[in-house]
Amino acid sequence: MIDTHCHINDEQLLANADQIIKDAISNGVQKLICIGWDLESSRTAVNLAHQYDCVFAAVGFHPENLENVSDNALTEIEKLARDNKVVAIGEIGLDYHWFKEESEHANQKIWFIKQIELANKLGLPVSIHARDASQDTYDLLSQHPINNGFVLHCYSGSPEMMERFAKLGAYFGFDGPVTFKNSITPKECVKACREDRIVVETDCPYMAPTPYRGKTNEPKYIPVILEKIAEIKEISLDKAIEMTDRNAHELFKF
Repeated sequence: MIDTHCHINDEQLLANADQIIKDAISNGVQKLICIGWDLESSRTAVNLAHQYDCVFAAVGFHPENLENVSDNALTEIEKLARDNKVVAIGEIGLDYHWFKEESEHANQKIWFIKQIELANKLGLPVSIHARDASQDTYDLLSQHPINNGFVLHCYSGSPEMMERFAKLGAYFGFDGPVTFKNSITPKECVKACREDRIVVETDCPYMAPTPYRGKTNEPKYIPVILEKIAEIKEISLDKAIEMTDRNAHELFKF
């Protein structure tokens, strides 16, 4: 099992990273991708990847963390991205949930494009954050194709948009919300998602799956999410594990 999107570099988890990783391994999680959201967190992700064989890193600027971004900072991200334990640029993208002004949207697009260009330059896939911005994300990706694959992490769009994104080559990351009782759309998307396009993630420390909802999320809960995916898709747990493992290796090329 592979947690394709986690934040063990978050201050809620970092101090206990050793135990968190041990717990993940003991629950069958064999690889983790620790995702950066700014320069400092990206550096921490790479450091963790070098401390643990099972940990890999993604580096980049999240759309919520662009306040102090600069071309010099992006150059530092490029240096990190050339590390052999870095498997993606991310998480990058658009967030219109917290940012409502058109000027903010325009700035997010600028840095999204710059980081797509960096990923293409380095031959890396991309982990994308798209919140309340599905159409603009689709339009931008149509105009600025990603050459080495991408995942829409914590996919929150509709099944119809998922089909459109799939035609661009998207993978789709599913996590805790697929287990929530009243979370209908994520379940519909899991049901509709092609088997060769689905990966699993925790996005820890956020969105712990049921029955751990409200607690700090950890990679050790990946089996809980996979069990729900298997149930929704009406396949065995073993098949769900094999499917998501294969897809993660295809996208991230560990």
